[in-house]
Amino acid sequence: MAKQIRTIGVLTSGGDAPGMNAAIRAVVRTALGKGLRVRGIRKGYQGLLDEEIIDLSARDVSDTIQRGGTILQTARCAEMRTEEGQQEAAAICKKYGIDGLVVIGGDGSFKGAQKLSKLGINTIGVPGTIDLDIACTEYTIGFDTAVNTAMEAIDKVRDTSTSHERCSIIEVMGRDAGYLALWCGIANGAERILMPEEHDFDEKAIIEDIQECRKRGKKNYIIINAEGVGGSIELAKRIEAATGMETRATIIGHMQRGGSPTCKDRVYASIMGSMAVDLLIEGKTNRVVGYRNGQYVDFDIDEALGMQKGIPDYQYEIARQLAL
Repeated sequence: MAKQIRTIGVLTSGGDAPGMNAAIRAVVRTALGKGLRVRGIRKGYQGLLDEEIIDLSARDVSDTIQRGGTILQTARCAEMRTEEGQQEAAAICKKYGIDGLVVIGGDGSFKGAQKLSKLGINTIGVPGTIDLDIACTEYTIGFDTAVNTAMEAIDKVRDTSTSHERCSIIEVMGRDAGYLALWCGIANGAERILMPEEHDFDEKAIIEDIQECRKRGKKNYIIINAEGVGGSIELAKRIEAATGMETRATIIGHMQRGGSPTCKDRVYASIMGSMAVDLLIEGKTNRVVGYRNGQYVDFDIDEALGMQKGIPDYQYEIARQLAL
């Protein structure tokens, strides 16, 4: 018979993402509405190990759904990657009566949840990352807000780039995944998109294309560059030297993580947070909430972590065609 859940803990781990507060709010209010106690864990797994644990009421999550970041704060925790750290974290959960834990974060956060599940703590993962790089789900909390933030910034850079007849290299986030770069490239009508999934790119071909575009009278040239490719400032210098076209690099940076979440992020996060509580009440553990084919679903964490996700070739080809 499944162990009855009486107290649920919730934490946010890894990089913050707009919509995390909506997920926290949903966990707290769904659990309280079903007669459970809720404990918030500050600063992710590091806060768990440091016992930064507080009781959460419905009032504590009032007026938070529209706020960016995470009210519980977040951190990365090297100690949680060790067996000793995992055992200590499980012991602390038991000390505070936390028999169900909702972990809001990305793949790295889910690995910690996986270990805690094997140590007797029922765990459910909720995908919160602006990178959209969790393979088991078509959507991750924070992506919609982040991509819209980047899109609006790129529109503004294009305005000044056109005025000065410049080439602009605009670097968006995405250390290991190019979804932000791809979506911005299509949405902003970029001439080139550089993503970590490409592994390499033909700089000579870009320079030749810029030169051809100038001959045709084109007044600007936009390159979207993912953080995982990087080197935007150095690339700008080389392009300017080779083409004679004034070239500037703009790194949008961490503003993509902040800001009030979009409606989509608020709604998806709310549903996923509530579903995580329901799964715990059903006695499930070692699961990840996801969204596929128009449905909210859940996957075994072991299975989810074993999945691979790449950039769809067709979407990338469309981006190339539309840049002609």
